[in-house]
Amino acid sequence: MIFNISDFGAVGNGINDDTSAIQTAIDKCHSAGGGQVLLSGNGTYRSGTILLRSNIELHIDKGTTLKASDDLNAFNLYGDQKLSNSPISIPTYENCDYDGCPSMFFLYAADCSNITISGQGTIDGNEEIFYGNITPYHIDGSFYPRVPMMFLENIKGLTIKDLTLTRSAFWTVHMIGCADVTIEELNIKNNLLLANCDGIDPDHCKNVRINNCRIESADDCIVFKNTAYGSKYGACEDITVSGCSLRSTSAAIKFGTESEDIFRNIHIQNCRIYESNRGISLQLRDKGSIEEIRFKDITIDTGYVSKKHWWGDAEPIAITAVRRKKDSKIGVIRNITFENIKCNSQNGIIIYGDTTNNIDNIIFNNVSVTLKENTEDRRTAIDLRPCEDTPSVPGSSSCFFSKNAKSIITENCSW
Repeated sequence: MIFNISDFGAVGNGINDDTSAIQTAIDKCHSAGGGQVLLSGNGTYRSGTILLRSNIELHIDKGTTLKASDDLNAFNLYGDQKLSNSPISIPTYENCDYDGCPSMFFLYAADCSNITISGQGTIDGNEEIFYGNITPYHIDGSFYPRVPMMFLENIKGLTIKDLTLTRSAFWTVHMIGCADVTIEELNIKNNLLLANCDGIDPDHCKNVRINNCRIESADDCIVFKNTAYGSKYGACEDITVSGCSLRSTSAAIKFGTESEDIFRNIHIQNCRIYESNRGISLQLRDKGSIEEIRFKDITIDTGYVSKKHWWGDAEPIAITAVRRKKDSKIGVIRNITFENIKCNSQNGIIIYGDTTNNIDNIIFNNVSVTLKENTEDRRTAIDLRPCEDTPSVPGSSSCFFSKNAKSIITENCSW
């Protein structure tokens, strides 16, 4: 069955609040056993928090936009409960500790099954209402954490496809504890200056397929998480990423920094990374581990954005495993393979572990690094943010740098 939100009073003029009409259509569709909730008519539907339910397809037609409300109070899922937002006092590039659970939501679902979000339309996160400090290189939020575009927890059977997602003020697609997920043909276009507007964040997720997506975002495009909030869901594992085009002012592909559990059996292939501050970044800072990960057939182009505002020094590959705080437990990174990787970068590959030598068995097969000529910036220190003491340590701009690691294997490489 199709439930058109216009039949429930939605106006779609970009001004009226259509939250109630959208939610009523979803609730009626769910009560009827499931079906499609349709946004159509080339309009712009303004909304606050939308609660998705099992067996629902939220379909946004081509030319139609679902846009986040201008009213911050509209994102309070808990009604009259006081929102617990933390105003920014320290820039998020210096302090961004986050347990993984926000207090405000736009598209939200939890403990459901068989949810699809689809269509050739657009979802707009209305980023400007969340702005804090603005510089030519970086826009911080006025509080932290902000509103994720999608927060989807413990969903079994999730599909997100064909949409344009834009101007998100925080993590765009945050999936936590989800299983049997397909994400394909998404066009995510976020502000490259706005901090923390990640593209896709699989967090403690299992059996995920991410295919043929085009993502521009800051901080990171595709970032695997194991947050403290989602610890009950276990490892983040059995994931493939293929055919994606990625551009980031931080890292195009990242593991961490939230790493409270194991990342395992994740394969990334046939992707293009361009105009990014970092290409691939494995950032272990907590007690979990990163293991059995494979990168294959990837081209990487990096260049400096801003040394101060964004983590990284234009490395194509950065593997770091250091303690978040002095009393933190730290896991291991092991059994990682890079195969057929071509890098054109402003700096080289770095590997930097804890004094326990907790990086082991890293294989580079047919990997090339070409340092860009005539650059004004070269690495004088290695950026380890976030970490316990020193945010940077001495390091050269060589094509390959390794410290506190073992069993680093190179085959048919050039740099």
